[in-house]
Amino acid sequence: MSTTVAPSPAPEPASAPEVPQRIKNRRKKVTRGVWISYVVLIILAIIYIFPFLTQVATSFKTEPDAAQDPLGLIPQHWTFAAYETLFANSDFPIWGRNSFIVTVFVTAGRVFFNCLAGYALARINFRGRGLVFALLVAVMAVPGVVLLIPKFLVINQLGIYDSYAGMILPLLADAAGVFIMKNFFESIPPSVEEQARVDGAGTFRTFWSIVLPMARPAVMTIVILSFQGSWNELNHFIISTQDPALTTLTKGVAQLASGQLSQGTQYPLKLAAAALTTIPVAIVFFIFQKKIMNASAGAVKE
Repeated sequence: MSTTVAPSPAPEPASAPEVPQRIKNRRKKVTRGVWISYVVLIILAIIYIFPFLTQVATSFKTEPDAAQDPLGLIPQHWTFAAYETLFANSDFPIWGRNSFIVTVFVTAGRVFFNCLAGYALARINFRGRGLVFALLVAVMAVPGVVLLIPKFLVINQLGIYDSYAGMILPLLADAAGVFIMKNFFESIPPSVEEQARVDGAGTFRTFWSIVLPMARPAVMTIVILSFQGSWNELNHFIISTQDPALTTLTKGVAQLASGQLSQGTQYPLKLAAAALTTIPVAIVFFIFQKKIMNASAGAVKE
């Protein structure tokens, strides 16, 4: 004889505990604070971007339009006259070629020497290493303007004035880059190098094949800083060259600002040159910024 067991009623779901009023008020304050932060950031972003937008918009204006409304973001009459004048009546292509040559060599040289010097200061024990690092930090505290006259005297005595060598060689030394690389190499576990030495690798082989690939985020940072610094350099090119054939973009744009081509404000012409000058730096920054983020995910932990 079988017996039927009546199913027990399902338990009623427990009601969610009520959130205390104090916690609700705190959440409202946090949400309000987040929105205020967003509004402040948006306002600051607009203030920061507005000069660049004005630069691009004015480069497409006519001369009277730019003089009448220099801050307007929408030209009344769109024109490419400034860009046509820039390429047809000035040496803008030569300036761009010189800036490209100098920037490529300076960036490659800075990255190479910064990595070597940073690794030597971080890993190789030699007499006076602490003194060398102290001098490096001291050099970082010296304003670049103070060194312009000594740089001119050295370049002149070496006989490399008015040459690519005079424009490139003094820019290869970068104390800040060496400082960044030294600190990054010190963060890499020494056990990685010990394993490489056990396998028979020498000092340079260990640096080049083992340690340097692990320092990719710092190397990418040096690439961006070196490219941006050498592309935007002006003071050094003023004291190292006088030949118009070696004029760089920064010197050329400065000459345009002083009224090289014609009289008048020439706002569209000047701002068209400035807008074109910023494009390579922006491209390099966005490309290598993404690689920095990707490489950071592979950080080594001991």
